[in-house]
Amino acid sequence: MDNLCQYTHRPIAFLLRYVRSRPSAHAAILICVLGAVGFSVGTQYGIKYLVDALSKGTSPGADPWPAFGLVCAFIVGDGVLWRVAGWIASSTFVHVTGDLRCDLFEHLMGHSPSYFADRLPGMLTSRITATSNASFTIENMFIWNVLPPCVATLTAIALIATVSKPMGLALFVVALIVIAAMFRVAARGKPLHHDFADKAATVDGEMADVVGNVLLVKAFGGLDHERRRFNATVESEMRARQRSLRYLEKLRIVHASITVALIVCLLGWAIALWQEGAVTTGEVVLVCTLGLSVVSATRDLAVAVVDVTQHLARLSEALATLLVAHELYDHPKAAPLAGGGLGIAFRGVTFAYRNGRPVIKNFNLHIQPGQRVGIVGPSGAGKTTLLALLQRLHDAQAGHIILGGQDITRITQESLRAAIAVVPQDICLFHRSLIENIRYSRPDASDEAVRKAAAAAHCGFIKSLPNGFDTIVGDRGFKLSGGQRQRIALARAFLKDTPILLLDEATSSLDYEVEESIRAASARLMAGRTVVAIAHRLSTLRSFDRIIVLKGGQILHDGPPGELINAEGRYSEFIRKEMIGRHATVPEDVAGSPVYALTF
Repeated sequence: MDNLCQYTHRPIAFLLRYVRSRPSAHAAILICVLGAVGFSVGTQYGIKYLVDALSKGTSPGADPWPAFGLVCAFIVGDGVLWRVAGWIASSTFVHVTGDLRCDLFEHLMGHSPSYFADRLPGMLTSRITATSNASFTIENMFIWNVLPPCVATLTAIALIATVSKPMGLALFVVALIVIAAMFRVAARGKPLHHDFADKAATVDGEMADVVGNVLLVKAFGGLDHERRRFNATVESEMRARQRSLRYLEKLRIVHASITVALIVCLLGWAIALWQEGAVTTGEVVLVCTLGLSVVSATRDLAVAVVDVTQHLARLSEALATLLVAHELYDHPKAAPLAGGGLGIAFRGVTFAYRNGRPVIKNFNLHIQPGQRVGIVGPSGAGKTTLLALLQRLHDAQAGHIILGGQDITRITQESLRAAIAVVPQDICLFHRSLIENIRYSRPDASDEAVRKAAAAAHCGFIKSLPNGFDTIVGDRGFKLSGGQRQRIALARAFLKDTPILLLDEATSSLDYEVEESIRAASARLMAGRTVVAIAHRLSTLRSFDRIIVLKGGQILHDGPPGELINAEGRYSEFIRKEMIGRHATVPEDVAGSPVYALTF
């Protein structure tokens, strides 16, 4: 797939990209349409011959049947070629929309998290749908509603010129002026059409946002508020659409006035020539029928221009949103991540989110291969940011992150993420079955492997579900409790079986007993792997090799849990205060641990 960003402000070039991808089919459609239009207009010329033959009456040499045969041949050719074109188009145009949506989806998924944070998901998906629908409509309208009247008008003018060259020339000049004026005036309404397209996408985005947070709406009694808000959004969209349509309706009125005057003048001119004996009766009929064809063709063209202009505006607006350059991309010389034990090193790393102060600045940290490191600290200390940078969900503004001796900016993103298993704090589940959600980390895993991973993560609750592993979990795992979702995420990480494991509050939704059983299972999973874990509840870290205490994006303390608790300083004092507050409600063996249940 070539770089789609080159088409951000070039909707027509974007469409031509997909036309070129299927040249034979589009060429066949074009040839059939041109042939059908030629036969359609040629029928009028055949009628001219038929009228002239009939006007001779029954005189010797008068034979209307050849003219009749010509008219019939043109009618049959017209019908057959239209149907052939339609048959080919029914497959070609559908495949174009499929190719287009797949390409846009692939490009959309290549964006960094910051891109999605600034935009409503429903708005993005609606724009892909809008792009597909607009492309399908534009391609259909060009073939069936724009190209035929243009060709029919030129052919009709050429045939009228065989009757009277001045008449043909005058008609050509007028038609050229009218068509050029229509396109020019239609183009001036582009801001109105863009405004409508933007507001239509906003309606889709607002709907998806509210539906996705329906529990929040109901919990706070926000139904009336959301209804009023949505009604206002729809009202704004309707006003924008009305302005767009009325502008284009004015264009139609002007066109209708011009074409009516044109056909009246044309017919009067032909009758005057007949009175002078300069044309035959059949030629008067020809001029009349062709003139009506020109009026009909340009009227169809005006309607098509109205619709195409609106759809081009919607296509252009959608492309401007979707075809934004990726912030993260593979370096031209990026290589796959080498296997083996993978150590991690942050060297002078500085990172700030867009339009914000640096979260971490000149940060240095080295983690040996196979080492288990816990990261703790207050909210905003930079814990989750470090994990995001390690996965290369963002690029640091300065410094380097080294993984297994390779700079991650020179590692292919696919191989980098294939080497990392993540259990996030905000568990993401698809609206699919449990077995599909667990298998997502390793699509080729057998059912048996999935079941073993689920058992290791203590997902015994699956047996009590109506359809077991085939149970659909609902949107974002709506049908499961927080603890159940977290165990599914752990099972997914177990199944992936990677050299690096990242845990972001991986057991925060589990009760103590379940946490202890999973901790034992996790110990087997972490053996021989490099592990980085974020925790507020420090009982999950008491068997780790090191604990890093962050504050303000800097390392405040770094060392084994036992050393940190025994060392003098703010850290040990804070832990002891927390332990005193919780000691009465925790088991004695855990309360004695130097890293129990600390919440920053």
